[in-house]
Amino acid sequence: MKALVLEEYNKLVYRDVNEPQPAADEVLIRVKACGICGSDVHGMDGSTGRRQPPIIMGHEASGVIVKTGEGVTRWKEGDRVTFDSTVYPLNDWYTLNGRYNLSEGREVVGVSPNEYKRHGAFAEYLAVPQHILYKIPDKVSFEQAAMVEPAAVATHAVRLSGINVGDSAVVMGSGMIGTFIVSLLKAAGATPVIAVDVDDEKLKMAVQYGADITVNSVEQPVTETVRRHTKGRGADFGFEVVGIAATINTLLDSLRKGATAVLVGNLTPVIEFPLQKVVTSEIKVQGSCAICGEYAIVLDMIASGALRVDGMISVVAPLSEGAEWFRKLYHREGNLKKVILVP
Repeated sequence: MKALVLEEYNKLVYRDVNEPQPAADEVLIRVKACGICGSDVHGMDGSTGRRQPPIIMGHEASGVIVKTGEGVTRWKEGDRVTFDSTVYPLNDWYTLNGRYNLSEGREVVGVSPNEYKRHGAFAEYLAVPQHILYKIPDKVSFEQAAMVEPAAVATHAVRLSGINVGDSAVVMGSGMIGTFIVSLLKAAGATPVIAVDVDDEKLKMAVQYGADITVNSVEQPVTETVRRHTKGRGADFGFEVVGIAATINTLLDSLRKGATAVLVGNLTPVIEFPLQKVVTSEIKVQGSCAICGEYAIVLDMIASGALRVDGMISVVAPLSEGAEWFRKLYHREGNLKKVILVP
């Protein structure tokens, strides 16, 4: 089969590789669409250490089951499916307690840190365990289903926060996940929802998805602007979707005392942290890791029209052109949002 292989850092090659075969309790999927995640772009140059070559990346995907392994009973050939980006053990303590995203031994599709290597969906075929599959509703296209993963990450963060109708919220970072968070906060009744970024085009998209107020942090003082729109106190909830010290500290400065900060981005593994501010202001800090059961929710929202994803898709291109689209995303050419590759 053909696949887009990261053979060495910054070198993606479209070439023949061995077709995977489904093991017991696995299915073989003919990939129909796979989105390029920002983590793939960052992983391509080795900066994250989580895409060690050679590796086939890609975890935002959908397709059709073409073969089932021994023990597969709930799925059949021809089923239209998407799948969780996390492969988790079923007998782990965290899984059994409803926290499979925290399970020991979990692996992410299309990722290769030191601990494991699991090839992903920038390929014609992919084998995955049946327990991470989700049926695609008839009204949802393969391209839309490839958008479920980032939307589910956003949904998990909003669900974890405990935000209520009427609470104010600030979202640091208006990329894909940040914009989905904005949309979900509006659906949850948050007001005002304030989106912060350095890119005016991203902020325009945030407005289209429900942001009441936008702040370009290069041109406007973020903390003062947030306080001006939250009765001088600061926001009740904050979401950080970048993962660097500067944006996390700006977020914490923009929150009222007793607020909740949800940290979603993890671009850098270690940051300086304003401990005294968090302690003396009793700010709750909540990490949000991946997804824990939100796929079905997001698929239903897309099918019903409650969550719009088409506006996030900039390009649908052949997998054979994948290296060039990675290059454009890496160099931020053309104001691209989501690029979806089709084998």
